[in-house]
Amino acid sequence: MSEMRRLAENNQTGRVGDGRGSPVAGHVKYIKLAAATALAGNAALALMKLVAGYMSGSAALVGDAMDSGADVFISLVTLALVRVMDMPADRGHPWGHGRSETLAEAALSFVLFYAGGRLALGSAMNLARGATPEAPQMFALAVACISIAGKLALAYSQFALAKRSGSGLIRANAKNMAGDVMISSGVVVGLLISAYTGNGTADGVISIFVGAWVVKTAVGIFLDANRELMDGGGGAAQYRLLFDAIKGVEGAGNPHRARIRKIGGFLDIDVDIEVDPAMTVEEAHQVATAVERAVQDALENVFDIMVHVEPAGIGAHGEAYGLSEKDL
Repeated sequence: MSEMRRLAENNQTGRVGDGRGSPVAGHVKYIKLAAATALAGNAALALMKLVAGYMSGSAALVGDAMDSGADVFISLVTLALVRVMDMPADRGHPWGHGRSETLAEAALSFVLFYAGGRLALGSAMNLARGATPEAPQMFALAVACISIAGKLALAYSQFALAKRSGSGLIRANAKNMAGDVMISSGVVVGLLISAYTGNGTADGVISIFVGAWVVKTAVGIFLDANRELMDGGGGAAQYRLLFDAIKGVEGAGNPHRARIRKIGGFLDIDVDIEVDPAMTVEEAHQVATAVERAVQDALENVFDIMVHVEPAGIGAHGEAYGLSEKDL
């Protein structure tokens, strides 16, 4: 079996590289594990903070509980979407169903934006009315400290799983949980100030900042998801790796019209190369196959590569898309 044919069959079955395993399946496995871990941890933290917040009278702690509740919803949605992500390519979706992961990131940003905006606006309106809330009971402080420890553990686990899977969704959730550590730390500060002054005004002020932080996190996640939905993907570093890999292949010249986009946690790459016009079709095909292999070795999580071969010296085509080295 020719190398090119084997690579094509690997791509059709969701395999890349040497075909010894399915990174798509591994990608989904890590997403399931991350979602299940986040679901269990956040459900416990949300319930604990919600009960403690209402019992103690801490608006900031209730807001923190709402944020953890949103994380529970996110985990449930992620687990539901895993079935879609794992579906093979079909006639209607020849690139597979990886973009469902990106849509989940966008949905996550909207949920967080709503929760954070509602908390910040509600707290601001309460303070604007001139009411002086009572200082929350101090057992809420212990709950907030437990929340910090729990969120640190969850954020660490999510970042570790995101690194292993290359999943933008897990990475977005990890950033969200890292932000939650700041939120819970702010709650602790508000509770300490309220205890010292004897009223809950500081707790209300902190809840505004908590809400604003959640909104900021939501905007950042949305921008990342939007970049992928708009077929953005590879940064300058990835394009440099691509061009360096191609330049190391004998017979492959002038890599240009390169495009890298993300589909879920994987890269879809198109690139044109030039070869000696005197080459036979088979020889040019072997060069293109060598380019595919070199690129797969140089970049991680490559799902598909399309290499277009052109005879050297035919001149510029004037394409309005794709990058070459001079564009970096």
